[in-house]
Amino acid sequence: MKRSLIGLLTGLMLMSSLAVAAEKKIEVGVNGMVCSFCAQGITKKFSQEPAIDHVKVSLENKQVELELKDGKDISNEKITSLLQNAGYSVSKIERK
Repeated sequence: MKRSLIGLLTGLMLMSSLAVAAEKKIEVGVNGMVCSFCAQGITKKFSQEPAIDHVKVSLENKQVELELKDGKDISNEKITSLLQNAGYSVSKIERK
């Protein structure tokens, strides 16, 4: 019984850590990006955020992909605020 309980708890902890690791990327749909200067500005703005490890901007897909540092997070509200203050609108935020 004790061995089964330890196995169950170990499995739950492993699944929990995998769920956290799975949410290291955030895809943000952004309207209003039209040129390389837009991409540069967005990259610079998000690169200054302590939780962000890497920023990838796709003008073609109207999308910003954010990779988080281990153990860090950024709220959807913060993402939206940063983009709106820069003159863009957010169409979706999807965590992966």
